[in-house]
Amino acid sequence: MRAFEFSDLPLAAGPLTASLVDPAAGGFASFEGWVRDHNDGRAVRLLEYEAYPELAVREGERIVAEAIRRFGVRRARCVHRVGALPLGEMAVWVGVSAPHRAEAFAACRYIIDEVKHRVPIWKKEHYTSGDSGWVNCERCAADADASVAVHAPADSATREPRGHDAQAHAGHAHGEAAAAPARHPRGLPAADYSRQTVLPEVGRDGQARLRAARVLVIGAGGLGVPVLGYLTGAGVGTLGIVDGDLLDASNLHRQTLYALADVGRPKALLAAQRLKALNPEVDVRAYAERADAANLPGLAAGYDVLVDCSDNFGTRFLVNDVAVRLGLPAVLASVYQYEGQLQVVRAGGACLRCVWPQATRDGLVGNCAEAGVLGPVPGTLGSLQALEVLKLVLDLPSQLRDAVLLVDLGTLEIRRIAARRASACRGAACIRLTAAGEEPTAAARCEADAGLEIPVGSLAGAAAAGYVVVDLRDAGEVAARPAPGPHLHIPLAQLLDHPDALTAEGRYLLLCASGQRSRAAAAALRQAGFARVWSLAGGLAALPGD
Repeated sequence: MRAFEFSDLPLAAGPLTASLVDPAAGGFASFEGWVRDHNDGRAVRLLEYEAYPELAVREGERIVAEAIRRFGVRRARCVHRVGALPLGEMAVWVGVSAPHRAEAFAACRYIIDEVKHRVPIWKKEHYTSGDSGWVNCERCAADADASVAVHAPADSATREPRGHDAQAHAGHAHGEAAAAPARHPRGLPAADYSRQTVLPEVGRDGQARLRAARVLVIGAGGLGVPVLGYLTGAGVGTLGIVDGDLLDASNLHRQTLYALADVGRPKALLAAQRLKALNPEVDVRAYAERADAANLPGLAAGYDVLVDCSDNFGTRFLVNDVAVRLGLPAVLASVYQYEGQLQVVRAGGACLRCVWPQATRDGLVGNCAEAGVLGPVPGTLGSLQALEVLKLVLDLPSQLRDAVLLVDLGTLEIRRIAARRASACRGAACIRLTAAGEEPTAAARCEADAGLEIPVGSLAGAAAAGYVVVDLRDAGEVAARPAPGPHLHIPLAQLLDHPDALTAEGRYLLLCASGQRSRAAAAALRQAGFARVWSLAGGLAALPGD
């Protein structure tokens, strides 16, 4: 039995459900997508599905495996029809068996949404008028906005992708739904990485690392354009783009990913469209919003590396703080006229605040619009950022460590300045003093912004930041899947019956399989007077590498 497969025969829910029966599962959820008789005001008489099986099955099985890991479910399966389907016939079936119903529901929705947007399946609608058309391909080619899903931070513990139905068009999504990758027409060659895999430091293993990597780029402008282009070309598996700006004609001399006809459209969506054309294998996710303290911690928690390509100090320090808080590496760069700076922040090393203890206020130094810039200057710094990201992912030698690289492109001089970790620095728990008094730490800012939920990079990092991690799962769950780091085990029912197991002054991070039980427990404990209790966003399944 394959986790993902195609069928040219009608689907029957009964046998499919029976294939997922598991005595250890207490919850089961399934989804069925049927062919309906209309779409967008046009009467439909049948649908026709075609797939690119060599790529589709591999990607579909990857999606199901992701759902099993992310939500802690027991079994999952997806079957999709191909060929001609009459009205009322089942086009797709997804089933999930899990220890609890919440994880089953969440995993089921995740699978169908990711299949909708990542698996190369084409749908042709046959109308009663006699017309027909390949719906998804036509929309992707005609409208960039319809081929890219706009992401926003989910406000629930398990990020909920939208549902799927047999008549839905690609590209209309909410929550954490994946952007639709460009579709492979038959015969389109696969991406060719031979010029980099021939390097002994890369090879097949290195390319596999790149395919598994998840990189979030904040800013799709002068720095972001070369970063995005080179990472896409290199085959980074998942690439997130955070940018709330619309393209301006003054951007084009340095942001060569775009065209004059694109002026006035969201840069995140434009970039995603161009990048998917460059390499359809990359899962490009567009977040058409400005990065701020409310959304960035939640977005960053799903990625391995952060890249700051913004043009303001506030965002740069925010990226630094979120990276330190989550234990993620961050590649930072800035440009002023002919000069640029590059720094790589990583756990245990110097961060931006070690170099600049007091954050520089925006407006003290002009951005590109105010001070002016020649296009190759941010292009050069962005290329260096992309190179450092690839070094991080591939674990190449000569990475930029505990230093700030100063580049003067007017004189072609390059200097490396040592950036040592401040003696008072305590990483994520660090509190720094400013002229106005104490400045909140990165951890405190994330907590204040997140309400009941906060993301973490690892349980060890959470413990180092001062949290007591409490695992609320029952004994069977813990035995099957131990928490990967220091923690206490107090089952949920026991904790709610005896909350005095916690101290009022303690700082606690609660976890469960997917974050739903821990969030409810955090809310109950807050009402009981425990002010410093939070829930691990996404639960155990959301931890990187889980």
